[in-house]
Amino acid sequence: MENWVYSIAAAVVGLGLLIVFHEFGHFLLAKLSGVGVLTFSVGFGPKLWVIKKGETEYALSAFPLGGYVKMVGEDPDEEVPQSQIEKSFAHKSLLKRIAIVVAGPGFNLLLAVFLLMVVYTFYGVPVMSTQVSAVEKGSPAEKAGIVKGDRIVAIDGSEVTEWEDLSQRIKASDGKALGFQIRRGTETISVTVQPSKKENRNIFGELKDDWMIGIGSQVSIEKGKPGLAVVRAVYQTYDYAKLTLVAFYKMIVGDVSPRNIGGPILIAQLAGQQAQEGLGSFLAFLAVLSINLGVLNLLPVPVLDGGHLLFFLVEAVIRKPVSLRYREMAQQVGICLLGLLMIYAFYNDILRFFEKQVGG
Repeated sequence: MENWVYSIAAAVVGLGLLIVFHEFGHFLLAKLSGVGVLTFSVGFGPKLWVIKKGETEYALSAFPLGGYVKMVGEDPDEEVPQSQIEKSFAHKSLLKRIAIVVAGPGFNLLLAVFLLMVVYTFYGVPVMSTQVSAVEKGSPAEKAGIVKGDRIVAIDGSEVTEWEDLSQRIKASDGKALGFQIRRGTETISVTVQPSKKENRNIFGELKDDWMIGIGSQVSIEKGKPGLAVVRAVYQTYDYAKLTLVAFYKMIVGDVSPRNIGGPILIAQLAGQQAQEGLGSFLAFLAVLSINLGVLNLLPVPVLDGGHLLFFLVEAVIRKPVSLRYREMAQQVGICLLGLLMIYAFYNDILRFFEKQVGG
C-alpha cells in the first residue's frame, strides 16, 4: 500500500510539473503577444484556491492531472467587447496565434533539455567509447584477433571516436571486409574484419538483420563537463522526440503492438520506481515524459495543440478562420479518439497489473 501511495504521489508531482510548464508556455507567449489571459489554472474541475492579479485569475483546481489557460477571444466566434479587441487572441495575427499554441509543447521540450542537463551535470554523462569491453566467441571480431581492451581508432583509414559512428559504419558495410586500426597498449595494429549478418531486436522489439562483428562497448561516466552535458541533453531530447514519432507511426501501421501504450497506472508505477532509484533517475524519467507530452500534443488531432495548428494552416490557405460548425465537428471526433485511446491505455494498464499478479 505504501508503495502505491508513493508511486501516485510521484506521478502527481511529476505530471503536475510537466503540465504547469506546458500551460506556462501558452501563458507567457500570450502575455508577450499582448493577449489578455483571464485564467491560469493548474488542474481541472472545482477551484480549490484562487488569487487574482490584474486581469488574470490564478487557480488551483481539484483534479491535478491537467490544466488550462483561458484567454480573451480564444473562440473566433466569441463576441469580444470593443475595449478588449486589442487583447483578443482571435484578433491577433496568424503568426502570433501559432506562436502561442506552439509554446506549450515547445516549453515541454525545453523542460526536457533542462532536466537532462541537470542530470548530466550532477550525475555525469554516459559515454560509449570505441574501446572493446567484450568479444563474442566465434564472432568476426574474435576471428580477426580483436581482444577485450582494444580501442578501435579508425576504419578503412577514417578516424572513429564514438561508438555510434563505429556501429553505423559496420551496419553500412553490406558485409564487405573492413580495415580496422586498433590501439593496443602503446602500439597500433591493423586487422581486417568481415562483418556477418545477425538477427537482432531493435528498440521497438522488431526482429531485424544487421551486419555485426560481435563486440561490446565500454561505457564510462564523464563528470565535470557542463558543455558536454548541454550538448548531450539537446541531442537526447531530439533523439527521444524522433523515437516517439517513429513509435507512434509504427503503432498506427501495425509494426509495433499497441499493447505498449500505457495509461495512468503505468505512469504511476514507473514514476514510483524511478523516484525510489534516486533523484537523477526520476528527473530523467520526467524528461522523457515531458518529451512525449510535447511531441504528442503537436499531433494534428482536434482538441490537442496540433489540432489548433491544423486549423491555422487551413486558415492560412483559405484566408479566413475555419467555421465554428466544422471546428465543433472536428473537436467531437478528436474527443472521441482521445477518449478511446485513454480507455485502451487504461485497459492495458489493468491487463499488465493482473498479468504481473498472476506471474508473481
